[in-house]
Amino acid sequence: MSSAVAKTAGGAGALPTPPAAPRKSVTGTRLWVAVLFLLPALVLLGALVVYPIGYSVWRSLFDASGSGFVGLDNYAEIFTDDATLVAVRNTAIWVAVAPALVTALGLIFAVLTERVRWGTAFKLIVFMPMAISMLAAGIIFRLVYEQDPDQGVANAVVTSVHDVFADESVYPKARPNAQVSDLRPSGGGSFTTEGAVRAGTPALLPLVGIAPNRLPGDPEDAKAPTGNGVTGTVWLDFRLGGGGEKGAVDRGEKALEGVKVEAVKDGKVVATATSGADGTFRLPESADGARLRLPGSNFAAPYNGIDWLGPTLVTPAVIGSYVWMWAGFAMVLIAAGLAGVDRNLLEAARVDGANEWQVFRRITVPLLAPVLVVVLVTLMINVMKIFDLVYIIAPQPTQDEANVLALQLYLASYGGGGDFGLGSAIGVVLLLLVLPVMWVNIRRLRKERQR
Repeated sequence: MSSAVAKTAGGAGALPTPPAAPRKSVTGTRLWVAVLFLLPALVLLGALVVYPIGYSVWRSLFDASGSGFVGLDNYAEIFTDDATLVAVRNTAIWVAVAPALVTALGLIFAVLTERVRWGTAFKLIVFMPMAISMLAAGIIFRLVYEQDPDQGVANAVVTSVHDVFADESVYPKARPNAQVSDLRPSGGGSFTTEGAVRAGTPALLPLVGIAPNRLPGDPEDAKAPTGNGVTGTVWLDFRLGGGGEKGAVDRGEKALEGVKVEAVKDGKVVATATSGADGTFRLPESADGARLRLPGSNFAAPYNGIDWLGPTLVTPAVIGSYVWMWAGFAMVLIAAGLAGVDRNLLEAARVDGANEWQVFRRITVPLLAPVLVVVLVTLMINVMKIFDLVYIIAPQPTQDEANVLALQLYLASYGGGGDFGLGSAIGVVLLLLVLPVMWVNIRRLRKERQR
């Protein structure tokens, strides 16, 4: 027995050791097979990602021509050049504002659409801008933000609301003819007569500067004032075809209806009147001996809305177009996460007396936190590369105010600068800014995998 055991343990008659099994991956596939299938992807990854990153780092250490080594001078220029500093500031604004705003809107839309019957249709409408390219969206919003209210939708809405609460000027381009009228500029766009008005002596206030065929509505012919008291006429002292006497109410000359006339004594307004359909007006007896003033409100230029693409608002305006495009993306992802929330938890909170706001804040949002982080991180990476919208929407005079790092990279390299060293340095800085966000995302994925 003992000899048999000895032979079995290590003697000449010992059983041969079985050959090692081929190494396999976790999925059961042989390692060389997995490497073989991954090789094309690894080659493409190296050619399209690793090599460009390495070349950009190397190129950023040379001057514009690529022949002179400058070390870190290109990186120093990024933080000393005014245009690049504006781009860094605007990129920080984008990262701080746009992802949070899009995520918040997506959360609100996802929660509210669960409570309406037409929620699916609403989600489809909100998500549709994702099917539009950045180029097309930029062209759309360049028209939306057009300054002219007749073309720009944004200013058409703003001017419509403004005109509801504020009176529109009657004749914005009208002005007195200094040769035949004693009306003179008196500050603030108003005009005041040099002489005082007297009862029984009509006050003639001729205006020019408007074509008769451009008067609003269907104006009547002007008439000379009649009757006693302080009276007068405001009219357009010009008619098509010419003719007539300057400073006199001639046949065929049009009345200016709705012009406000003030009687001023010692700097105070003692009476007011408004010209009628025939241009005539009548003031009370207290106006006798006063000077007549046509306030600037009669001639002020019409309100044209907000300068959306001006230096002050161009960045918020472009961010608004980005929110319009990506709110649907956030809504769909958050709605998918919301579908997996245990409804029993929500009902239990309501049974315990929580109102809808408390349920949303203390139950729904914490349960959706992983999804919200995914959306937020994805959008943060996306806005660091924003280029198309800024380049297309911001007009040339204010493009410097809306500049971001991706656009500055293009301008430095291809937009007339021709400095590929500086452009490569900006690209490396963008990569370094994205890396922390990617690291946070990878850590989050690892934690979720361990669960």
